[in-house]
Amino acid sequence: MLMEWDFQDVNCGEHKEGSRAYCQSDLFKPATPLVYHNEGNGKFKEVSANVGMNKPGKGLGVAVADYDRDGWMDILIANDAVPQSLFHNKGDGTFEEIGMISGLALDGSGATYSGMGVDFEDYNNDGWPDVVITDLANQKYALYVNGGDGSFSYSATMTGIAGATLLHSGWGVKFFDFDNDGWKDIVVAQAHVMDTIETSEPHLHYREPPLLLHNVAGKKFVDVSRASGKAFEERWVGRGVATGDLNNDGKIDVIVASNDGPAWILLNETPGGNHWITLDLEGVKSNRDAIGANIEISTKGGSQFATVTTGGSYQSSSDRRVHFGLGSESTVERIEVHWPSGITQILTNILADRKVKIREQAGAPK
Repeated sequence: MLMEWDFQDVNCGEHKEGSRAYCQSDLFKPATPLVYHNEGNGKFKEVSANVGMNKPGKGLGVAVADYDRDGWMDILIANDAVPQSLFHNKGDGTFEEIGMISGLALDGSGATYSGMGVDFEDYNNDGWPDVVITDLANQKYALYVNGGDGSFSYSATMTGIAGATLLHSGWGVKFFDFDNDGWKDIVVAQAHVMDTIETSEPHLHYREPPLLLHNVAGKKFVDVSRASGKAFEERWVGRGVATGDLNNDGKIDVIVASNDGPAWILLNETPGGNHWITLDLEGVKSNRDAIGANIEISTKGGSQFATVTTGGSYQSSSDRRVHFGLGSESTVERIEVHWPSGITQILTNILADRKVKIREQAGAPK
C-alpha cells in the first residue's frame, strides 16, 4: 500500500478491548509510487521522479497494458479513496498521468472509490485493453470499456457488474476464460477489510465466498458462482488471486490467498468440449519472458487479444503463459506476436488443444 501510516498514529473504532478497527484511508497521507530501474550490474535505482511517476496516491493494485496500442506499455494503479491513476508511456522513458483525462479516474457518478484489485485486458474482443477494479461494499466494482480513441467509459452498470457486486468487497481480480468459449470471464477474491463490519452493518460480511462472473459475448457479465462448485459457497478472507493452468489440461485454474489463513486451489473442472490454445513465449532480442508482448489470434469465429504479463490482481503473480479459449474452433488461422523489441512474428494454421512454444525470431518482419 502506497501511503504513509503507522498503527500508533490513530485509534479508530470503539475505544474498548476487541473493538479497535482499521482507519479510513483519508486519515493517512498519500505516497508516490516507487519505480526501480535495473542498472544492469545487479543493482536497481529508484527513478520515479525521473520518469514522471512521482504523483502521490494510495495505490493497492498495479496492472500494465498498451491501452492505446502505440507500442509502449502503460501503467494503471488502483488507488484507495482517491482518483485512479493511469500513467501513459510517452515512449521516451517517461510517463504522463492521464487518469482524469482518459475517464478512468472516477466511477460513473464522478466519485472516488476504494480501488483495490485491478486487471487490464480486452474483455469484448475488440483489440483494446479494458479495465476492472474492485473496491469495498456499497461502492460496486468498476468496469471500464476502452473506446479505442484514448478514452474509457464506465460500463459497470450496463454490463451487470454493478448490480452483482454492490454488497461485496473485492481484492484480487483476474480476467480469464474459465469455460474456453472465447470470452474472458472475471474471478474475484472477496472479503471486507473490517472484521467487525457485521456489528455496524449486518447486511455486509467480513468473510465472503469468491465471485465468478461469466462473460456473455462481451455484452454483459452474469454471476455464476453458485453453480460453479462448493468452493464458491465457502466464506474466506480472500485477498490475492492468481490464475494459470496448473495441471496443463487446457483449463485455467485459480489460486486464492486468504488473510491469516491458507491458500486455496480451485481446480477447473468445467465440463464441455470447447477448444483452447496456450502460448509460451520466449524472447531473444526482447526480455526472455516476453513481458509486454502483445498477441492477436484469429479463427473463423473472430479475433482475440492479450498481453504477456504476470502482474495485475492484488499482491499476486499469475502464469505468464497466454491462454485463449476457442469455443468450437479447432484451428487457429493466424497468431500475430508483437514483441517488445518491435519485431512482429506471424504463425498460421495452428491446431488447437495444445501448448505452443514461440521463440522470438530476430529475422521476423517488423
